[in-house]
Amino acid sequence: MVEQIEITRPDDWHLHLRDGAMLKAVAPVSAARFARAIIMPNLVPPVRTLEDLRAYRGRIAAALPAGARFRPLMTLYLTETTDPQTITQGAASGELTAVKLYPAGATTNSDAGVKDLSKVHTVLEAMQEAGVPLLVHGEVTDPEVDIFDREAVFIERVLTPLRKDFPALRIVMEHITTEEGASYVGEADDNLAATITPQHLIINRTDIFKGGIRPHFYCLPIAKRENHRQALRKAATSGSAKFFLGTDSAPHLSSLKECACGCAGIFNAPVAIPYVAQVFDEEGALDRLEAFVSLNGAAFYRLPVNEDKITLRKAAPDEAIFRPVDAGEDGSVVVFRADKPLMWSVAEG
Repeated sequence: MVEQIEITRPDDWHLHLRDGAMLKAVAPVSAARFARAIIMPNLVPPVRTLEDLRAYRGRIAAALPAGARFRPLMTLYLTETTDPQTITQGAASGELTAVKLYPAGATTNSDAGVKDLSKVHTVLEAMQEAGVPLLVHGEVTDPEVDIFDREAVFIERVLTPLRKDFPALRIVMEHITTEEGASYVGEADDNLAATITPQHLIINRTDIFKGGIRPHFYCLPIAKRENHRQALRKAATSGSAKFFLGTDSAPHLSSLKECACGCAGIFNAPVAIPYVAQVFDEEGALDRLEAFVSLNGAAFYRLPVNEDKITLRKAAPDEAIFRPVDAGEDGSVVVFRADKPLMWSVAEG
């Protein structure tokens, strides 16, 4: 039985840091665990221009502890008025890592997203030419489509035609949640990859309603049936380079989660690596953990692998890891905690 492993320091390929007091509260948490992270641009207002990007990167830097070696990888929020020249300039300067496609209304702060994909074809052409990846929130927003079917329908209606029109565009289907998503990505060419979150490896849709509504298990895309969770676990632990960790850690104040119309988002930054290690242990795949959390994403983004290491031990973590994170005068953020005990921890020092 493996009791301890050493792996390359992980990266987080999908992270929400928010802004203001929340940014100051949660940025140090991710910086303590990850070397780099793809930073989501869905602020209010969104990160639409290179000037917005630079300003937000500066605020992130100011929120990090002294001496932190965490590198935020910045993205732009795709809108129907995005200037293709912005993509070209951002790619040339190295400031722009990727561009995020939110279907308008699909998730938190997505109202400024794209309604008509044909209106951003010139931007997608510029991205394809410059080698800038497109990150997609893979759900349709058609009210006639059931919330549990939105990912599968997105693949059919949006992603397949998009890949046909832009065959050289590198695309990440973020936070996949379905058997259809895992199969589609697994069978695609090397220009398509996917991130998988810890929570979608651990909970299914039934868990959201055990003993009542569990608001801290609610995120978008929403957790699906058990067969979908099992398909994600199979994909993540398969060793395929097409799948890698994106925590989608998305903090909201407890008061905004525990209310009549609660926000979608799970804050998992403190526990993401231990929980993923537990999943890989349960699946008998600890030898493939490093690839999923540390190697595959870097390869897809054409970035060097991190040089430093972390040690994981099979031991229950200090309960402090689950304490709510203080977000200032407005309140605190609850840390994701599954119902069964967590039996892996990151060794400090």
